[in-house]
Amino acid sequence: MCGIVGAIAARDIVPVLIEGLKRLEYRGYDSAGIAVIRGHTLQRVRSTGRVAELERIAQTTDVTGLIGIAHTRWATHGAPSEKNAHPHVSGGVSVVHNGIIENHEEMRDKLRSLGYRFVSDTDTEVIAHLVNWHLKACGDLFEAVRRSLAELVGAYAIAVINEADDQRLVVARMGAPLLLGLGNGQNFAASDASALVQVTQRIVYLEEGDCAESQPHRR
Repeated sequence: MCGIVGAIAARDIVPVLIEGLKRLEYRGYDSAGIAVIRGHTLQRVRSTGRVAELERIAQTTDVTGLIGIAHTRWATHGAPSEKNAHPHVSGGVSVVHNGIIENHEEMRDKLRSLGYRFVSDTDTEVIAHLVNWHLKACGDLFEAVRRSLAELVGAYAIAVINEADDQRLVVARMGAPLLLGLGNGQNFAASDASALVQVTQRIVYLEEGDCAESQPHRR
């Protein structure tokens, strides 16, 4: 089963993302990846190796950031490969996703007609392009995610970031588990509480159909 970890804080969150992925390794996976924002620039690293290999690549390429998302994947749509590993990106939008989008072929056709080019075989890339499309129209990430989800059919737990806004992490769930972890000046998201026990014991479980926005905050 795929795993999601997200974090936003006033410190480098890459170690949190990596540790969270390590704690989800028991679920099994065939690829892993992280995407973070540093200085309004999106950095992404993906690997078909173990999380330890992803960690090594992130360290050697100096991937750091104050907000980011991470994922471990079991192949559903598309073979295990770097191009199919999450996070998926469209413009400055990056998405991780658990679940299956049932109308992804229909949405692919629509998005291709709008000028989007697909580089993976996954249903998840549809979400990234769709959020990017709606973001161009409304200028607000939360609203863009909400509008996108209204067009999708299937099950999902998603976490979304946008390189133009390093203060917001947007998450949503329908038919797949997702939760928020609350901290002092930092917030987290994950598909399983075990991914966050090293950073917080304050957990909020999202209800079916919830869409939420997380920002750094002070108590």
